[in-house]
Amino acid sequence: MAAPKRGRRPAGAQGKPGRTLVLILIAMVALTAGMFVSGHTTPRLGIDLAGGTTITLKAEAEPGKESAINETNMNTAVGIIERRVNGLGVSEAEVQTQGRENIIVNIPKGTNSEQARKQVGTTAQLYFRPVLNVAAGGTTPAPVPSPSESAKGKPTDGKTDKDAEKATPPSGESNPSGSPQGRAVTEGLKAPTPAASGTPSGTPKASEPPAPTPSAPPGAAELEKKFTALNCLDPKARGAVGDNVRPEEPTVACGKNGADQWEKYILGPAEVDGKDVDDAKGQLDQQRGMWIVTMDFTSSGSKKFQKITSKLSQSQSPQNQFAIVLDGEVVSAPQVNQTLSANAEISGNFNQQSAQDLGNILSYGALPLTFEEQSVTTVSAALGGEQLKAGLIAGAIGLALVIIYLIAYYRGLAMVAILSLLVSAGLTYSLMALLGPAIGFALNLPAVCGAIVAIGITADSFIVYFERIRDEIREGRTLGPAVQRAWPRARRTILVSDFVSFLAAAVLFLVTVGKVQGFAFTLGLTTLLDVVVVFFFTKPIMTILARTEFFAGGHPWSGLDPTRLGAKPPLRRSRRVASAPTDPKEA
Repeated sequence: MAAPKRGRRPAGAQGKPGRTLVLILIAMVALTAGMFVSGHTTPRLGIDLAGGTTITLKAEAEPGKESAINETNMNTAVGIIERRVNGLGVSEAEVQTQGRENIIVNIPKGTNSEQARKQVGTTAQLYFRPVLNVAAGGTTPAPVPSPSESAKGKPTDGKTDKDAEKATPPSGESNPSGSPQGRAVTEGLKAPTPAASGTPSGTPKASEPPAPTPSAPPGAAELEKKFTALNCLDPKARGAVGDNVRPEEPTVACGKNGADQWEKYILGPAEVDGKDVDDAKGQLDQQRGMWIVTMDFTSSGSKKFQKITSKLSQSQSPQNQFAIVLDGEVVSAPQVNQTLSANAEISGNFNQQSAQDLGNILSYGALPLTFEEQSVTTVSAALGGEQLKAGLIAGAIGLALVIIYLIAYYRGLAMVAILSLLVSAGLTYSLMALLGPAIGFALNLPAVCGAIVAIGITADSFIVYFERIRDEIREGRTLGPAVQRAWPRARRTILVSDFVSFLAAAVLFLVTVGKVQGFAFTLGLTTLLDVVVVFFFTKPIMTILARTEFFAGGHPWSGLDPTRLGAKPPLRRSRRVASAPTDPKEA
């Protein structure tokens, strides 16, 4: 005899709700443990709550050169602005792109906002300056060489002429001075034929006129004093070295060498600036199997570059180097071995990333890309604390009103709603705390507003489910079947409602800029958590409570009293009995 077929489980049935509750409990424990393990037990506060300055910058390009605003250049600009802000000694500052053409700069409290605006709101300044002297970033350097010493070819560090010749590397080899990354400028497409082999770098031919004697920089004594006192290991000192220095003046600067160690430089007046660079890019030299950076100059820039390289090629190290200075910091200091003009290449200790980064920096300095301040918001720490307090009070009032309404109308069912709200609040809090270090999420005032609005959205889902259960009870069903039959219809309504809310939050997040995105992000996050809580907590806890006498028996304070709800009596089928005939003729 064949075994009877088992009936299919109804759509709303849930066999083991306890397992579902265990899953969400494990998730909450894991998130809570993640907060304590990572050390981020509180959400990171935004500038409007913690205090500080928020600057929104919009990139602009010259007519016909709109392509300059692209992802590569925007990321390069973010790196430049980040270095400027860090140069002020600021900690935990944030610089990030927003959309295609906006950059958001968040500077915490304790920083001069006017100085910060000056640092981040100006276009990058790129200059090519001749190197006069170089030393380790934290040591006391040798004095600035006098004109007579340079003309005689005497070394700047006290070595003999013979030692100086040994210290001069051939083209393409690493510079012993340890200057940053690029080490040798080799022949470009339009570079003249190099000097005959065997002629030492820095020694002119007999048939050529003697090398021009460099003039002592104005204020050499003051410059030497700054150079001696400069400590490139101090971020504040590095950020201040280029302040109020005009291009035509000599200066001191800091830069990292190939070993990622800081060095300090004495630099002459700028001979070429970023506007003279037409294009620059990092690329792989297939013949030599090494990464290089190629540069193309404009017509006027070619003449300037030819003039400076002609001078530098006849000098000894380190005075045959030119420094590529971006915003007062040396990003590269290659050595010149011959006169160059319209094209040049920087080769040396490059990998793909460093070559492309330097190419982007050089190109960025030449691109017609400027930034316009869209908004600047400065909030004091006291005002931020008051706004946070006001936001928390508003949230508490909203939550209290919702709880009072639930208790007055749903009575015992209100406990299910309150527990669900607490679970949703716990998940939201832990995720906000973890998303701060993970993706840079900061809780600002609009985000607090989004969390308050989410209380109503979450409570609405519970109300939909509770009303469906009540409708089933009004139809004369007991609580157990009512809970299971109500779930499929309530589920559809909840999913459609939450989908509309999430879609609105996503659109708002994509089309807005600045703090409004905090509201949209929080609204979207809490909407997703609403689905999780209703499916993995509210539904299974309601299934379990339906088996208890308090709720299943329809206690007046359960909120599910059939009499109070006006339930119909259970439908019963009855058979109609024919009455006996009274007329004998009908028998």
